[in-house]
Amino acid sequence: MAKKFDPRRIGVSVPRKAPIQLHPFTKFFKGFERVEAVRRTFGPNTRRVLDTVKVEFFSSRFGYMGVSDEDGHLIVSEYYLRTGNPRDIYLDVVHELVHVKQHRDGRPLFHSRWEYQDRPTEVEAYKVCTDEGRRLGMTDRELIKYLKVPWLDDGEFRRLAKNLGIVVPKPRKKKR
Repeated sequence: MAKKFDPRRIGVSVPRKAPIQLHPFTKFFKGFERVEAVRRTFGPNTRRVLDTVKVEFFSSRFGYMGVSDEDGHLIVSEYYLRTGNPRDIYLDVVHELVHVKQHRDGRPLFHSRWEYQDRPTEVEAYKVCTDEGRRLGMTDRELIKYLKVPWLDDGEFRRLAKNLGIVVPKPRKKKR
């Protein structure tokens, strides 16, 4: 059996923990304390709660945003902020703030009991942001486009939409 690798044996060290740079959410994301969907999520203390939320930015062409299941801070792709659709980014922030609340309430964000599209925390967060999308005037077609995310196949996407009460038209059959 091979010996366990120890980098020190070859004269190098590899950190097992690295400091994460966290910033105040409200330093970068302004006005969310006035968004009704966010106010419904956090209640009368919305401003105070948002003042305690932290955000970590990462540099990668892959990824969007999410919430750390360790401490509940937002994790945001700087590339997505630069290149994404502004309305999608706004809705994603609303979505992720629901996860911040869920985490603070002690709810597991990544419970393996459910698949992503059926996970109660995801359905709740998507419900808040799709309701906000409707308030902004988004059509079902636009909401469907918003919900089509790369990590869901067509069947999973349709199940998520169904869980949200959004009817997705059946795919058109290709003509021969």
